[in-house]
Amino acid sequence: MDLLFGTYLLAVLLACIIFQSGAQEKNYTVREELPENVLIGNLLKDLNLTLDPDVPLSSPLQFKLVYKTGDIPLVRVEENTGEIFTTANRIDREKLCSGIVSENRCFYEVEVAVLPDEVFRLVKIRFLIEDINDNAPLFPSTVINISIPENTAINSRYSVPSAIDPDIGANGIQHYELLKPKTTPKRTFGSITNEQGQNVFGLDIIETPEGDKWPQLIVQQILDREQKDTYVMKIKVEDGGTPPRSSTAILQVTVTDVNDNRPVFKENDVEVSIPENAPVGTSVSQLHATDADLGSNAQIHFYFSNQISSLAKRLFAIDNATGLITIREPLDREESPVHKLTVLASDGSSTPSRATVTVNVTDINDNVPSIDTRYIINPVNGTVLLSEKAPLNTKIALITVMDKDADLNGKVTCFTDHDVPFRLKPVFDNQFLLETATFLDYEATREYAIKIVASDSGKPPLNQSAMLLIKIKDENDNAPVFTQPIIGLSIPENNAPGTQLTKISATDADSGRNAEISYILGSDAPPIFNLDRRTGILTAVRKLDREKQDRYSFTVLAKDNGMPPLQTNATVTVSVLDQNDNSPAFTHNEYNFYVPENLPMYGTVGLITVTDADSGENAAVTLSILNGRDNFIIDPLTGVIRPNITFDREQQGSYTFQVKAVDGGRVQRSSTAKVTINVVDVNDNRPVFVMPSSNYSYDLVPTSASPGSVVTKVFAVDNDTGMNAELRYSIIGGNSRGLFTIDQLTGNITLKEKVITADHGLHRLVIKVNDLGQPESLYTIALVHLFVNETVTNSSYVQELVRRNMETPVGQNVGDGEITPQTNDYVKIIIAIIAGTMTVILVIFVTALVRCRQTPRHKVVQKNKQSGEWVSPNQENRQIKKKKKKKKRSPKSLLLNFVTIEESKPDDPGHEHINGTLDIPVELEEQTMGKYNWATTPTTFKPDSPDLAKHYKSASPQPTFQIKPETPVPPKKHHVIQELPLDNTFVVGCDSLSKCSSSSSDPYSVSECSCQGGFKTPGPIHTRQL
Repeated sequence: MDLLFGTYLLAVLLACIIFQSGAQEKNYTVREELPENVLIGNLLKDLNLTLDPDVPLSSPLQFKLVYKTGDIPLVRVEENTGEIFTTANRIDREKLCSGIVSENRCFYEVEVAVLPDEVFRLVKIRFLIEDINDNAPLFPSTVINISIPENTAINSRYSVPSAIDPDIGANGIQHYELLKPKTTPKRTFGSITNEQGQNVFGLDIIETPEGDKWPQLIVQQILDREQKDTYVMKIKVEDGGTPPRSSTAILQVTVTDVNDNRPVFKENDVEVSIPENAPVGTSVSQLHATDADLGSNAQIHFYFSNQISSLAKRLFAIDNATGLITIREPLDREESPVHKLTVLASDGSSTPSRATVTVNVTDINDNVPSIDTRYIINPVNGTVLLSEKAPLNTKIALITVMDKDADLNGKVTCFTDHDVPFRLKPVFDNQFLLETATFLDYEATREYAIKIVASDSGKPPLNQSAMLLIKIKDENDNAPVFTQPIIGLSIPENNAPGTQLTKISATDADSGRNAEISYILGSDAPPIFNLDRRTGILTAVRKLDREKQDRYSFTVLAKDNGMPPLQTNATVTVSVLDQNDNSPAFTHNEYNFYVPENLPMYGTVGLITVTDADSGENAAVTLSILNGRDNFIIDPLTGVIRPNITFDREQQGSYTFQVKAVDGGRVQRSSTAKVTINVVDVNDNRPVFVMPSSNYSYDLVPTSASPGSVVTKVFAVDNDTGMNAELRYSIIGGNSRGLFTIDQLTGNITLKEKVITADHGLHRLVIKVNDLGQPESLYTIALVHLFVNETVTNSSYVQELVRRNMETPVGQNVGDGEITPQTNDYVKIIIAIIAGTMTVILVIFVTALVRCRQTPRHKVVQKNKQSGEWVSPNQENRQIKKKKKKKKRSPKSLLLNFVTIEESKPDDPGHEHINGTLDIPVELEEQTMGKYNWATTPTTFKPDSPDLAKHYKSASPQPTFQIKPETPVPPKKHHVIQELPLDNTFVVGCDSLSKCSSSSSDPYSVSECSCQGGFKTPGPIHTRQL
């Protein structure tokens, strides 16, 4: 009791001493192999850390794990809360404390620094690692051979090689069990017997003083080698963990002849000491044993037990005949100071004799001290950066010195080799804190190279040194100063871009980055000026225009690069001197006009507007065409552009030329603009299928396919442009059950419903693709065959189904997957009857429709007269067009009224533009195509095109004009009804329900649609005239 009380007082006294020195210790117990992020403890609570509200902190309370660079910590500490957690690097007691048997001796130590310096503490944390049952006991071999003489008395015992379990305590080996024995078949007089040695042997456990459990085999019946010479059993070893772990081995007992005396050691326990620098081959101990037997039974064989450590087997060797133990490899006391060698002496009998040799490795001073530097202030490239304003006792690093030697050879002292404003403060045994001892001065000394020396107390002593570099960081305490607080400048306008105006300069009394000055324009500086941040050169990034602004006043800043930065400002005044500097200015740099390809010669294309900021003769502007005079003319005063050619978009889709404007100044100035005339396209190309490549192809749809999955894809292209090339896909036939759906944009065909038994078989989908052309869209149809089944076991049969389905009319759904060859003839008859009936009905319907909707030709002429607002700008040209039209015109014609351009005023008076109203009445000879209202289409001109309304408000004599078509578009002579092609894409005709539109890249273009039929690929085509 007194001893415990004294120990308690000593612990309290040591804790008080450590607390006063700013160091504490804390112990925790943790099980090995814990997963990541398991809470172990909370330093803030466990250390009862409380903050004094009267003591201001330079930074929030912080817990920092201090560990050697390159080490992988097994725990982590939350810097803000002090909570300790496990990491992804799991704690393995057997690896961390290999060779330690006692459960209370396996520790893992770390240090934690409590910051800031006002509440600094260094806490040493010791984790007691608890063992868990993570290792199963294992026998040294899967087959254990034991020889027992035949005259062995009942209840005789024989040692069985022990199993090994790295775990300790209750998790170590607790129980051995002999399982049901088995015998190997024995050949007796040419036959094999299978006798079972059920109760011949038993098993007992002997516990040694050290706590080891040795299994012993007990003979329970008399043995007779002549009757049975071998017994085979299973032996099981089990530990005491929860749940327990176990393993088994084959125990083979061989019955031998008698040898009734075993060797006897002269000394059963031998202890020797040997220095760790003993050379290889040095004798460790000579063992002696005797045997009372004679002859071969008295020959003794010495060998190590399998229970000694692998390290001992590697370091020591024993002579099997003499029993001399020697050193096999160099010893290292620091690796293991004690080795226990169990030596067995056998004369071939069943039970060998056992002796224990304890080898104590004595220390010599062969290890130099080690210096471990763990930075509290993180270094940058190996150098600690410390501000010259750092307070006294600023903690820089934790220095740990260690020596693997023992006693005086391992006692280490630590010191610096010369006077520096830093000191080493002891905190724990062999641990020191490096901190500032005086105030630092950057101007006096800018960096320190501290040499830390560690020396042990051996004879002779061994030394080790380490360098620690500290650089002092300058503080920013001087603001820049301008050489001139007010800067006045004068510069003529029309300066070259980048012209240097002046160089602004300032100085800073600091050094380094604190003295680096950056020049910045103030927030009131206009963007026309630029100030080089490094040189201070002020430039005008573009020309100055006195007519816009004749004076500028703004501030400039000089800012250093310190933290925080300091800055000063100055005022700059710039006066702009006048010059004659205005050139004619176009309202646009580039003009885009869109005209129909049937615009008459000398019709109005558009208007170019140009202005000049000058006055008088300097503002008199003349326009001319630089290139393209053969195709277009321009009025030099009004800017109206007219063509002197007729357009054909198929031959040329656009025209580009330059227009030049020259003023009337003494030194003439000019400018140019780009003009592009775009000829409007019509919709005259129908889509063409690329996928599928053949109407005879098919795709397999597994019955296991889930709804929403893509089963196949169709893809088509259109040679038109813009909206005329925008395609939409749809299923128009063959999908009566609604099993499939198609994405109208991508053409992906997906499974809509879950496949049932009724859906099995071949499905023929009629896929339609149509463009978005206006006023009539064009379309094409293709066939997609989908075979719904788990697999294609008979591809020829499926191909035959596809071929037969090609004979089925498009309007008839093909989705019955259970059509068999036996019912094929019946189906053919039904299809033939239905096809014939539908053909007769279709012929009667089309004939009646054509006859009922025929319209006399004079209705077309009368309809043209109703458009009273159309005025032709060129009557002569119109007469020529009418003559050509009379020659080319068929009895059935298509009239196209084109573009009317009229002035329009939107709600916003500040933004005026031209509305182009497109009104194209279309009338076919059968009048099957409806009239499209072009009033819904966008304007012919883009928003950035010239503003014609401004021209009409100017002094230009050009009147408001309108355009009327001259040449009607000839219609097709026939309508063609096409049968299904046998391969690739086929087309039925125009989609009267869809509309034509302009190009997607230019929403202001005008296009047309025409209705025409025909196949895209060669093949037999069956047509008939209506």
